[in-house]
Amino acid sequence: MGLTKDEVALIEQLRAINPASDIPSYEDDRSLGERVADRVVAVVGSWRFLIIQSILLTAWIILNVLAYVHHWDPYPFILLNLMLSFQAAYTAPVILMSQNREAQIDRQKLAYYYNVNVKQELEIELLHQKIDELLARTK
Repeated sequence: MGLTKDEVALIEQLRAINPASDIPSYEDDRSLGERVADRVVAVVGSWRFLIIQSILLTAWIILNVLAYVHHWDPYPFILLNLMLSFQAAYTAPVILMSQNREAQIDRQKLAYYYNVNVKQELEIELLHQKIDELLARTK
């Protein structure tokens, strides 16, 4: 049970391109927009951002509820809702852009891993074939 001509040709092709030299990375050749999207996602997706935003929202509500003279955003806090809607409207597409880029890189990594696995499998099969030939010669 040896390798077919197609398998031998494939292993030669994989040896020539050396898949281990082209591992996809999240940092390779990012445009300005991709770097900004990644940075925004890193900030918005952090506990620090969540805690700071929670403190600001709580302060906003308390100051508007307890304000004796001037309620700049009285209950039901329409201005606060508008600001949060703007934030959501702008961060959602940026998050999606970053996730799409990461998914594209993940697909490239899967193709890389597939090529490495195929190469390993064929190399092991070649070793088995050579060992079988050596055993046949010694008999």
